[in-house]
Amino acid sequence: MATTPESPSTTAASDSTPANAVHGYISDKDRYLARLKRIEGQARGIHRMIDEDTYCIDILTQISALTSALENVALGLLDDHLKHCVVDAAKAGGPDAEVKIKEASDAIARLVKS
Repeated sequence: MATTPESPSTTAASDSTPANAVHGYISDKDRYLARLKRIEGQARGIHRMIDEDTYCIDILTQISALTSALENVALGLLDDHLKHCVVDAAKAGGPDAEVKIKEASDAIARLVKS
């Protein structure tokens, strides 16, 4: 996705990261993928509950669990990003450091709003 001055919020992480960069989550990639697979299963379960006319409160309870699981993945990724990508950029200095700090700040703001 190309970045334009008019649409900075549409910047994809891959746009500002070299293709050969090692992401902070890489050491936990398998764990993240397993968690996301469980989250997928939870979403399919919610779909099935609605299809089977399950009681509303039971569905809402499962949605709450799904939301919590996604938030935990997001917080883990944010922590990895701060510990690796942001710290490495800050050590190197220059404009990339400012970009990484702004990206992290924007991501935190999005998480807080959700």
